Amino acid sequence: MAKKKEETTEKEQPLSLEETFAQIEEVISRLEAEEITLEESFAQYHKGIELLAHCNETIDQVEKKVLKINEDGGLDEF
Repeated sequence: MAKKKEETTEKEQPLSLEETFAQIEEVISRLEAEEITLEESFAQYHKGIELLAHCNETIDQVEKKVLKINEDGGLDEF
């Protein structure tokens, strides 16, 4: 039940890129641990993929904000 509350909080306030990168580093560290089980490694891998997807979405949104189409159809930096 606490996990659902944690997920809700994360969705209300999206992670910054820096926070996401830090979590990805944690996932990598856990995956490199020798004592990790197959189930735990699969769960960490899945979490890492979700974090990477979040990074891609955030970067795409930033790129779209940086470039603005002007009246002539050219791109201007925002």
